[in-house]
Amino acid sequence: MELLDYDQQFMKEAIQEAKKAEAVGEVPIGAVIVYQNKIIARAHNLRETTQNAVTHAELMAIQGACQVIGSWRLEETTLYVTLEPCPMCAGAILQSRIPRVVYGARDPKGGCVHSFYELLNDSRFNHECEVKEGVLAEECGQLLSGFFRALRERKKAEKLAKQTGDSNNAI
Repeated sequence: MELLDYDQQFMKEAIQEAKKAEAVGEVPIGAVIVYQNKIIARAHNLRETTQNAVTHAELMAIQGACQVIGSWRLEETTLYVTLEPCPMCAGAILQSRIPRVVYGARDPKGGCVHSFYELLNDSRFNHECEVKEGVLAEECGQLLSGFFRALRERKKAEKLAKQTGDSNNAI
């Protein structure tokens, strides 16, 4: 199987993780870590559920992969994630020595692989990653845009219901 086929196959697994996040009201971001063509860790965002700022999909997948491999060095692995990693996750990727990162959609508001910074390819660090962007980007982006569109509509409806309820009480 060609690398592109593997990339799409494993990104589909990351998308399934993102859908799990969405199902529990989390921002739909998913990640999987692959070693020797097998998924050794999978995770999705749980920041709202845990009320913990570091429960990003990438960080939890890295923790799981470290347990499986028995080392903090995740050499010979590939991280697949549906959204361009933030600065915190990019830092964890560098620290864990993941050699290859594949992501779906760019994050124009917080991405630190290509959008704001290029942390994973900055030669001033003692580790750099091979990065492939845009794998199933449209599907990854649609998950996110659909989630945020529904969130805005829900908040708008709640605000309208509150205003309507307040005005009825005032009469």
